[in-house]
Amino acid sequence: MSVSEKLQIPVNQNILEMEYAVRGPIPIRAAELRKQGKQTIPCNIGNPQALGQDPITYYRQVLSLLEDPSRIDRERRLNRLMSQDSEAQVAMGESGSISGYVLDLAEMMISTHGANVGAYSESNGQLFVREAVAKFINKRDGFDPAGPLSADPERIFITDGASEGARHILQLLITGPSDGIMVPIPQYPLYSATIRACDGTQVNYYPNEDAGWVFDRAILEESLESAKQDGITVKAIVVINPGNPTGAILDRKTIDDVIDFAEEHGIVIIADEVYQENVYGAEFISFAKALGDRDAPLVSFHSVSKGFYGECGHRGGYMELRNPPTAAGTDLSFRDVIFKQASVALCSNLVGQMMVYLMVSPPEAGSEPYDQYVQERDTILQELEDKATLLREGFAQMDSVECFGRTGAMYLFPRLNKLPAGTNDFDYCMALLEETGLTTVNGAGFGQREGTHHLRIAFLPPKEMIAEVLPKWIEFHNEYVNR
Repeated sequence: MSVSEKLQIPVNQNILEMEYAVRGPIPIRAAELRKQGKQTIPCNIGNPQALGQDPITYYRQVLSLLEDPSRIDRERRLNRLMSQDSEAQVAMGESGSISGYVLDLAEMMISTHGANVGAYSESNGQLFVREAVAKFINKRDGFDPAGPLSADPERIFITDGASEGARHILQLLITGPSDGIMVPIPQYPLYSATIRACDGTQVNYYPNEDAGWVFDRAILEESLESAKQDGITVKAIVVINPGNPTGAILDRKTIDDVIDFAEEHGIVIIADEVYQENVYGAEFISFAKALGDRDAPLVSFHSVSKGFYGECGHRGGYMELRNPPTAAGTDLSFRDVIFKQASVALCSNLVGQMMVYLMVSPPEAGSEPYDQYVQERDTILQELEDKATLLREGFAQMDSVECFGRTGAMYLFPRLNKLPAGTNDFDYCMALLEETGLTTVNGAGFGQREGTHHLRIAFLPPKEMIAEVLPKWIEFHNEYVNR
């Protein structure tokens, strides 16, 4: 053993004890199996392009020009040549050139940034990107751009994915173990892990699974009262809509209940809305729209990682603040303090910022890239819905498996009502991996009511792959639970 290995240095115990199941023991075992040459199907994480989803052509064309601006003039010359030579048009085909619309857009973005994408921006993100986000929010929620509800670019932060925004607000709110953050159970482990790392207390509330993961004011009040009895001051409530891992899509009444609850008790609403495109025919209602002119503090997130874009690796997202409160003992609003947090990191990555701009600024109807963009978008969303439907049909053939609520987000969260004595959902998911290669996450990794067992599966692999593995899963399941 080396000298450094013998050295013992005390570290933050909260970091040691935090857990993140989507990259936990089951995915780690899957990686070991792949090293042994065995095939696995990674359905443990919402990472679309790792599972074969093609990027949107429009996005990648613009990003390629931003990374290599010298191509803009070359593409313009190529377009002129093709317009004058019909044989060149045939030889190159549609894939051989980039439209003038895309070239103009890339040129505008570089010019507005004032440098290439290797340069820093303002700490809260490029102004033109934040202005585009504000325009997107106003259009989505029907706000008059000149009215009192209009999104304010100065209260929008461009972040390295939505996760960075969540960490910013939780770090700001939590001052110690007596500060509580309400989270839905089950929840995405970003929240439990970050609350733990910040030395705060997680306060659970439990949506009604059998009713489709709905909840009401009474459920929230019960959770709050229990926290108070334990000496916990609840500072915020996390709401994930559509849900992760459940896929639940919240209706207007539920959203209004959350807003009324937060307003009455002086609690910040943390609205994770990164799956707002993944509603498959249902209606998405943003918390900003439902909030209207009410006074509850609201922090909402969106991300380029999900939806139909699936650009996880570009780490782009935004955070919008509404009704930001003042930091106690100061004259600084939460916006000012979050700006200070963002300044420490200088800025979020520029390619991610540009991807956020593209996410909120699709090609205009009638423009050269528009039809291809719409076709690619609709195809991805329809395929996601089809794969979820295929899996749900498979659950019906599994002994004592139920899956509640509408299909939303990118996940299904079936309940395993029957397991062999002495086993739990972790044992089930590990055995499923070893037998079929299917990599899922056990329900305990997200939290669940005591006595219940679940798993989360991302319905992202190609449909053919799901169709191939599903009969093996059904066979495995029915044998395993009846041992």
